[in-house]
Amino acid sequence: MEGEIVNRVKQSGLIQLDLEEMRVPGERVFLDIKSQLFMELVLKEKEFRQFIAEHPWEQYQGKHVAVGCSNDAIIPTWAFMLVSIHLTPYAQTVVFGNLEDLEKALFTQCIESLSTDDFIGAKVVIKGCSKESVPTDAYVQISRKLQPLVKSIFFGEPCSTVPLYKKKL
Repeated sequence: MEGEIVNRVKQSGLIQLDLEEMRVPGERVFLDIKSQLFMELVLKEKEFRQFIAEHPWEQYQGKHVAVGCSNDAIIPTWAFMLVSIHLTPYAQTVVFGNLEDLEKALFTQCIESLSTDDFIGAKVVIKGCSKESVPTDAYVQISRKLQPLVKSIFFGEPCSTVPLYKKKL
């Protein structure tokens, strides 16, 4: 074998986008208000407000917090609003839902703020394998954001991709 080794992937002009690199750092916490319900079913305002007054909110400093209830109970909207109001001075992020909803929201924020200048007319490979889980919703959102701009979208690795979209001329 003579000659220079040629990196055909690099020469192809493909831009590889790894959504895992967009992962927002920081601890994720689920604040479950189930334990604040009477018989884990009913919210009593007086007792709930006492919990709010006595809860150590500073423990959420700099964390990403999902607020919800793991029990199937009807909880008034104002209860989640009240928790959010007390979390806001401490938590970096507050969302209603579970940890999966929180992860979706964090990725959505990153995707919405992504500069798209480098993707105009480009061939983009959205990396498929990651060490940490990336919500499927993030792949859907990045596809929607890039489709109007790019020449083509692939999924996988540059050496083995699945074609998803090609702009019609």
